[in-house]
Amino acid sequence: MQSSREHRDDSIPADGDTATTESAFHLAQAIRSGRRTSRRVVDEHIEILRRRPELGAVAQDRFATALAEADAADRAITAAAEDQTLPPLLGVPFTVKESIPVADMPYTGGLVSRRGVRSESDAVAVARLRAAGAIVIAVTNTAELCLGIESYNAVYGRTTNPYDRARVAGGSSGGEGAAVGAGAVPFGVGADTGGSIRIPAFFCGVFGHKPTPGLVPSTEQIPSLTAYSGAESDAMETIGPLARRAADLMPLVRIMADVDNAVLPDPASVDLDGRPVVVPDGSTYLRPISAELAAARDRAVQVLADAGGEVRHVPLPGLRRAAQFYLFELRRHAGTSVGELFDLFAESPYRGRRPAWTRAHSPPN
Repeated sequence: MQSSREHRDDSIPADGDTATTESAFHLAQAIRSGRRTSRRVVDEHIEILRRRPELGAVAQDRFATALAEADAADRAITAAAEDQTLPPLLGVPFTVKESIPVADMPYTGGLVSRRGVRSESDAVAVARLRAAGAIVIAVTNTAELCLGIESYNAVYGRTTNPYDRARVAGGSSGGEGAAVGAGAVPFGVGADTGGSIRIPAFFCGVFGHKPTPGLVPSTEQIPSLTAYSGAESDAMETIGPLARRAADLMPLVRIMADVDNAVLPDPASVDLDGRPVVVPDGSTYLRPISAELAAARDRAVQVLADAGGEVRHVPLPGLRRAAQFYLFELRRHAGTSVGELFDLFAESPYRGRRPAWTRAHSPPN
């Protein structure tokens, strides 16, 4: 944390310049230093979501409340003493996947049968970010019960890609991917059991991280394998960040996990010398990846090799069946079927029917 008056950085743009390309922690520093106002930063980001309703990213906004919280942040900075330590994300906007509870906001997981359900409190990870000064401006769309690689449900509709409306944003944290990818927030909170942070981050051209399961509490999300099994954590499930700048990922995880630099050290301090870097070959399902994506992968591999990693190309044709492996593991961890998960989280009229696909959705009305 830094005080409101320390470490003033003249390279940070002042109000009047766009805030919608800056990292979260760069914005926070600018707000604390007085070179930006939280009101202006929050309003610029909200304006993108207002201008782009076709994204379908927002499940429900809290724009008016967020702007009032931004004003309060600006007043706190103005009143702060020279040596006073202020929260590290004070005045910075963010969004949260709708299946993760935010106090007084919808909490349906995209299930029609849960329409009208609102959360009474914040998830632990959300509460920690808000205690760090960040401001929730909206909750975002997801796949129904978070079981899909695109974000569509009968409650909120479909989320589209921020660069091409004909393409999807990915899922199940697709609303987060679209919001961050459109420049509408510097970061957001998603959840990942089988790619639900990583897929929309990839589809929307932003950065996402699935923290080590158990590091960030995840029992409040729906569905939660952890809550369902009664365990403290599950090896597949976690909550984590999506961000427009990769540099934000580690400090965001530290806040969400409530740990310090000793527990999660600077990634630059990791010694890659001699560590294996495996590049799978022949693993795509339908067709080879594009030349552009292959080139991007190879550039990343070369960076790791230059840092001392030992690169190995390994044929992994079995990855073509990765979806089957995932569904098998999901059932094993959940201890039940997808159809039964819908029965668990919704009062479904399809309860007890066979085959399972007749139950694996919530009723349309």
